[in-house]
Amino acid sequence: MDNKQSFFANNLQLLTGKKQKLDTFRPLPPELVRNLDDWFKVELTYTSNAIEGNTLTRAETALVVEKGLTVAGKSLTEHLEATNHAQALEYIKTLVDKNRQDITENDIFEIHKLILNKIEAGNAGRYRTQHARLTQSDVVLPNPVKIPDLMQEFMRWLVSSNLDHIVKFAADAHYKLVSIHPFSDGNGRTSRLLMNLLLIQQGYPSAIIRKEDRLAYINSLEKAQKGNGLDDFYNLIFEAVDRSLDIYLEAIEPERVSVTEPNPEQRFYTTEEVAKLLQVDPESVRRYVRSGKLRAVRLGGKFIRIDKADLNNFIEGLKG
Repeated sequence: MDNKQSFFANNLQLLTGKKQKLDTFRPLPPELVRNLDDWFKVELTYTSNAIEGNTLTRAETALVVEKGLTVAGKSLTEHLEATNHAQALEYIKTLVDKNRQDITENDIFEIHKLILNKIEAGNAGRYRTQHARLTQSDVVLPNPVKIPDLMQEFMRWLVSSNLDHIVKFAADAHYKLVSIHPFSDGNGRTSRLLMNLLLIQQGYPSAIIRKEDRLAYINSLEKAQKGNGLDDFYNLIFEAVDRSLDIYLEAIEPERVSVTEPNPEQRFYTTEEVAKLLQVDPESVRRYVRSGKLRAVRLGGKFIRIDKADLNNFIEGLKG
């Protein structure tokens, strides 16, 4: 095994270890499951649409998805993209109990149909018949005449026996589908939903590709599509799954009430730990979170954790 293979194997082993730790807590408390589901629904909808250019903020997405409200100054299409994605997430939950080998081409059509519902009704759940190009990219996409055959080949691969780690397999499914680019629009969102369906079927949480990772994500796909390897793409997906596993484990494990010194190696901090790091009182941290200046994971109005990367971004903003 060369160094690259060893690196990927170690990363996947780390994910397996965290998944096994998560499994020891199952079945999870129903209220915690609801809170996690609600948070992931908004976060996945916000980030997946933001990657495609939707300008709804995280808070605005929550209003649209959870409250059914409209946001002044935002287009009807942006509202529909939010509600459609949330409905597509609910749909893939109905497929979770299926075996991977039982996923059908029609399931993918249904996901896509929900994504484009009331936006491009004529193209929803149908393969494109026109040539397509990626914005600001010279990647050549498949001729539309070839799409039915390419999708048949993809489906055969999807349901075949495969010994790859599920996180790698789910990443490959995303890459293969988005590279075929079978639809006129919604290919990225459909591919990410399929990837997350495969992860959830095996007990992993969904991979969230954050808005701030948009450029790295697009570049990693383009790099692979030009024949330069999937390393960057795998790393990004592995990190996304790792982050989601940490969110679950943080939510499950007992609340850290107080600490003497926050550990610089930990991924998430409590309100009290951030207050110590910033040398402010905890209520000031809560105000930063409520105002949207500091991003936090909030579940059920009680659980608050702040990602180290988001804290670092906040500190850099203060310096500016």
